[in-house]
Amino acid sequence: MTTTTVLPPPSGTPAAAGSAAPGQPFVRRLWRGRPEDPRWVRPAFLAALLAVGALYTWNLTASGYANSFYSAAVQAGSQSWKAFFFGSLDAANAITVDKPPASLWPMALSVRLLGLNSFAILFPQVLMAVATAGVLYGSVRRGFSAAAGLLTVAVFALTPVAALMFRFNNPDAALALLMATAVHCTLRALEEARTKWLMWAGAAVGLAFLVKTLQAFLILPVLALVYIALAPTALRRRIGQVLLAGLAMVVAGGWWVAVVELWPASSRPYVGGSQNNSFLELTFGYNGLGRINGEETGSVGGGRGGGQGGGWGETGWDRMFGPAVGGQISWLLPAALILLVAALVLTRGLRRTDTTRAAFLLWGGSLLITMVVFSFMQGIFHEYYTVALAPYIAPLIGMGAALLWRERRRIWVSLTLATATTATAAWGYVLLNRSTGSYAWLKWVVLVGGLAAALGLVFAERLGRRLALGVTALSVLTGLAGPAAYTVTTLGEGHTGSIVTAGPSVRGGMGGGPGGGGFPGGGQNQGRQGQNQPGQNQQGQGGPGQDGGTGAPPAGGTGGVTGQSPQGGNAPNQQGGTFPGGGSREGAGGTGGAGGLLNGADVTGEAKELLEKNAGDYTWVAAAVGAQSAASYQLATGEPVMAIGGFNGTDPAPTLSRFQQYVADGKIHYFVAGGGGGGMGGASNGTSSQITSWVEENFKEVTVGSATFYDLTQRAS
Repeated sequence: MTTTTVLPPPSGTPAAAGSAAPGQPFVRRLWRGRPEDPRWVRPAFLAALLAVGALYTWNLTASGYANSFYSAAVQAGSQSWKAFFFGSLDAANAITVDKPPASLWPMALSVRLLGLNSFAILFPQVLMAVATAGVLYGSVRRGFSAAAGLLTVAVFALTPVAALMFRFNNPDAALALLMATAVHCTLRALEEARTKWLMWAGAAVGLAFLVKTLQAFLILPVLALVYIALAPTALRRRIGQVLLAGLAMVVAGGWWVAVVELWPASSRPYVGGSQNNSFLELTFGYNGLGRINGEETGSVGGGRGGGQGGGWGETGWDRMFGPAVGGQISWLLPAALILLVAALVLTRGLRRTDTTRAAFLLWGGSLLITMVVFSFMQGIFHEYYTVALAPYIAPLIGMGAALLWRERRRIWVSLTLATATTATAAWGYVLLNRSTGSYAWLKWVVLVGGLAAALGLVFAERLGRRLALGVTALSVLTGLAGPAAYTVTTLGEGHTGSIVTAGPSVRGGMGGGPGGGGFPGGGQNQGRQGQNQPGQNQQGQGGPGQDGGTGAPPAGGTGGVTGQSPQGGNAPNQQGGTFPGGGSREGAGGTGGAGGLLNGADVTGEAKELLEKNAGDYTWVAAAVGAQSAASYQLATGEPVMAIGGFNGTDPAPTLSRFQQYVADGKIHYFVAGGGGGGMGGASNGTSSQITSWVEENFKEVTVGSATFYDLTQRAS
């Protein structure tokens, strides 16, 4: 059967006037772009990248150290190459973070170059946003048009959760970049069955494994099956190429795993998040299958929690659209799914090897499989995880809009465009209506404008070129207005702590605002925003948050804590929400410098001075239960602080006997009382609790302001 392609023809001609010949200077070629492109294409692309970088850099340091857990590991990696390699939480290499270290490496190198400060930690994330935008543009531009590529960049950059996580120091930004790269490389391989590009795709997935372990493998079935089914070469060669790509993946991600597993455990840091000091156990347990079935040994809640979703929110097909998650990612999700189905119908008659259909299958399949896993996973799930969907949604919008616009003469296609626009407007109204912010006027603009644009799209072919373009512009503007508003809100606020969300507070979901986020189950906070002055670490002053609540705080915390800004500005701590099962987190950070499970501690000048005194005489100036508490003191003093029990305080590291030996050898000076973690999911006789009891019974208590320490060089009377 002979069919015609539905790919838009390339704009311009090979002999376009003013084209940059290969012999032209590099700068001219960079500015001019491909010879067949109109003059505006390359400058528009570069301007788009510059806009993304500028937008995401604005107000960047408002988040201070962002997630102190990872900032402490970055600081350690900037001081010790061994800590850099393993991803240790401290430069003395007591324990690692509960992830592989690849996402920490760019930040640690940046801190080595620029010094320890908020900008040095967070700016590499902004560069990843620019790189992701470039990859998405290049992929869509190659198969469709420059306009489609620019629309893709706009959709990606204005996704609220992308604006959050590509300015935050969690691993998710690096993961999203590498996943987009893997899909793009697979598409390039499909063009001419080139093994090199498929191996690059495998290498990207392997590196992504070193960012966030098994989450990197979610799209592997899609990449492999689409290539085997559609690549323009013999089946045997296709299978061989996929196997070679798998080998590249194993090499790119497995070399570090092999080193860690073969390295003598006695001379490397404990693998944080594991119960047996094994990275493989961490990979397949706490960070792997445990996230799917909810059986995460050592996690918050001690494995499967009460209620559906293992205590981490309701699961089901509508999870991505619910109050907690919807405003983060789902603004254009209905349109993306509609355009995906329509594109597959349009391309159903094309030859097997057609790359247009392959593009939709790759980006759409990656979206669907990731979305399904997120929707039904029973284990730990946070709203910001959905940034992984952003690089999949954006190309579907750009490619789908370009393809359907080209075929708009067909009545069902124009009706589909109108349906997608109507769905976007209606869903945007719903999301804006959930917000507690001042979006009352905008929701009506989005709804009315979107419906008007949808009506115009039905008759776009009869309106004339200018009017049709005006209708298209109205459709784009109303579709992006809602997520853009949430993005602006996100960019204007600082976000700190372990759980953050984009946008304003929403009814029935997690609070946004400074710090944002919280636990599933609703609940409100009574935290306070830090107001730190330059060069000081003083307790913040601020009114109570509007998210009040009840219930018991976690071990070691009874009230709000202040943020610590390395730039001296306001770095509001992430507050609010509830623990799994409905318990409130009323200022989970704790007081008196204790810190908590999810937030850092307020380190006063007096406490900092205490720990810094004779710091050079000790391997660790202090030890604290839970990583966030330890991280706060480490970032404040610049000296190693041991995180007993890792992030949650539930890892059996160090053992009581090992800790006692450290104390006997004079390696630890102080023990921080009331650290977070330990009690969350851990038994009362767990390692952290045993160490705490032994210290409290045997050593002298030292009070500095409202903070309590135990001097491990002075026995109690």
